[in-house]
Amino acid sequence: MIRAKFELSFPGFSLQAALDIPARGVTALFGPSGSGKTMLLRCIAGLEHPVDGYLEVNGETWQDESKSIFLPTHQRSLGYVFQEASLFPHMSVRRNLEYGYARTPAAERKVAWNHAVDLLEIGPLLQRATDRLSGGERQRIAIARAVLASPGLLLMDEPLAALDNLRKREILPFLERLHQELAIPVLYVSHQIDEVTRLADQLVLLDAGRIIASGPLAETLARLDLPTAQDEDAGVVIEARAHSALALGQDVRLRIQARDVSLALAEHQDTSILNRFPATVMEFAGTNNPANVMVRLDAAGTPLLARLTRRSQHQLDLAVGRRVWVQVKTVALME
Repeated sequence: MIRAKFELSFPGFSLQAALDIPARGVTALFGPSGSGKTMLLRCIAGLEHPVDGYLEVNGETWQDESKSIFLPTHQRSLGYVFQEASLFPHMSVRRNLEYGYARTPAAERKVAWNHAVDLLEIGPLLQRATDRLSGGERQRIAIARAVLASPGLLLMDEPLAALDNLRKREILPFLERLHQELAIPVLYVSHQIDEVTRLADQLVLLDAGRIIASGPLAETLARLDLPTAQDEDAGVVIEARAHSALALGQDVRLRIQARDVSLALAEHQDTSILNRFPATVMEFAGTNNPANVMVRLDAAGTPLLARLTRRSQHQLDLAVGRRVWVQVKTVALME
């Protein structure tokens, strides 16, 4: 487990955050700019020293002000990937990677050199100078360098923020593979919901220096009392298993946005919408647009959100407990 409690104040901003999250998988720290995501990450890294702070990672205490314990950054088993790649410009790609790898005793290495190089597909880049790399290549090298240090915890501070959309699409599959193949817990800072829904297992929501929610990704995104339900991109994430098109038995993640869900009182056969299934209305909430309403549904134990107009709500006579048919266009499903 990762247990933390920090209080830190600056002119115009204060952080008061308490965390208790699994030390496995990817935990996203999500919120608007200025909400305290990066500050929280810096506290965990030891780059900030809160006067009131506690941090325990997998049973090891990194900070406990009540006992005057504060491990400096270089004594914490962590890797840090910044928005900018921050590679050593006077070193080749190989020497950048060797920097952390060579400093980790062989008996403590959790990640093999070839595994990291193959996983991030950087073998052809090893002899290059860092100024001969694209933005996406630089960030892959930065990630590999952090991973090859075999950290007990990997911190990633908006690692895609400095990249254009093309480079982001290039990097995301590599981040997914890291998640799937390496047993290194990751704290991932982002204010992009598409990155979070694709990568995260756990979600921590921050606003104005406070943690307003924390929990499994799917459960947290389905809550109507949180700001995520007000966003234009509000929706849910569903874990599923492929039966066709992809490799049989392959686990996939679907994101279904509330705006792509429509409701009917009966199943319609004469429609081009192929994804139709029954559900029960569980809850209503207002949205930023007073003409709309958000509906939380339960489809055989799977939560869904639907954004409807209030006129549609009244025409369908929707109420909590009512059975309805959910319709989702196939083209709206995003793996």
